[in-house]
Amino acid sequence: MSEQFDKEFWDDRYGSQPAIWSGKPNVNLVAEASDLAPGTALEVGSGEGADAIWLAQRGWRVTGTDISTVALQRAGDHAEQAGVTGIDWLQADLMQPWDPPHTYDLISAQYMHLPTVERTRLFRTLAAAVAPNGTLLIVGHHPSDMETLMKRPNVPDLFFTGDDIVALLDPTEWEVVTNTAAPRPAHVHDEEIVIHDAVLRARKISAKRLRAGAR
Repeated sequence: MSEQFDKEFWDDRYGSQPAIWSGKPNVNLVAEASDLAPGTALEVGSGEGADAIWLAQRGWRVTGTDISTVALQRAGDHAEQAGVTGIDWLQADLMQPWDPPHTYDLISAQYMHLPTVERTRLFRTLAAAVAPNGTLLIVGHHPSDMETLMKRPNVPDLFFTGDDIVALLDPTEWEVVTNTAAPRPAHVHDEEIVIHDAVLRARKISAKRLRAGAR
């Protein structure tokens, strides 16, 4: 299974078609980040760049990271075509131990489906890289999708819930804003079904606020 997570796999997948994704920002990013004040953002698994571009258009200074250099080149082209600046593109293999180059006011990881060990390590790394008062937003296909007609890998280890992510966060350092299985419609073989996304949005409590709460 490991080959489906390596650079060669994703370069081949992106290189096989002119576009893999819709070119629109993920709906849960729009829903959860529209009310945030712009700052610095890390877009994890940035793909063809739609989420990073959407954030940059709203004043964020964005770092978009992906394992695939083909995807990053395409994302850069899309940003240039849209006249968007303020995005740095960074190649990184997130299956391996990795340290983000900075802390960020927003870290967004959309549909990062890795085996449990690697996913746990990555999500803890991302949480540590959120700046005080910053936001961690993680979205993934909910495990309940495996019980629908939707085509999903028959590998339960790749799926997670919001509660799984909350369990990785120190409750004295984080305020959970959203923890839900968000429904959305999908079509499979001309049949309309409902699938769900695990959505976890949490805010890192600042040291100043922690001190105030301790009084």
